[in-house]
Amino acid sequence: MRIEPVPGTEFGVAYASVPPVVSGLAVGSLVAGIGSILVALVVTCFGLVGARDGWGAWTAGAFALLALLASAVAIMLGVLARRQIAAPAPASAVRYSGRGIVVAGVSCGGVGLAGTVLAFGAALALQLG
Repeated sequence: MRIEPVPGTEFGVAYASVPPVVSGLAVGSLVAGIGSILVALVVTCFGLVGARDGWGAWTAGAFALLALLASAVAIMLGVLARRQIAAPAPASAVRYSGRGIVVAGVSCGGVGLAGTVLAFGAALALQLG
């Protein structure tokens, strides 16, 4: 807590320090990124298992759309959270933290995106080849 005197009076203004709060956008980015990786693994499993029977690429494609959506959400929330965390705030306002969570969320979203594209490509190649 910081107290500054008011000039010309015997009074002062008290500024309460507010501890930083973890950004909800950062946590949402991490959750969506982890979800995209998990759905990318489902795409891989369905693509490999169903390739011989002819249904693997169709099923993998349906889950690939979900994984791509989760990856895009993770990356967008990560960008918004990074802006929220970097925004300057006075000592008496709520400040946000969670840069590491943002980096992890965007990284997981990117890994989920790359894994989905590779797994769906492999599913198509196995089914068509």
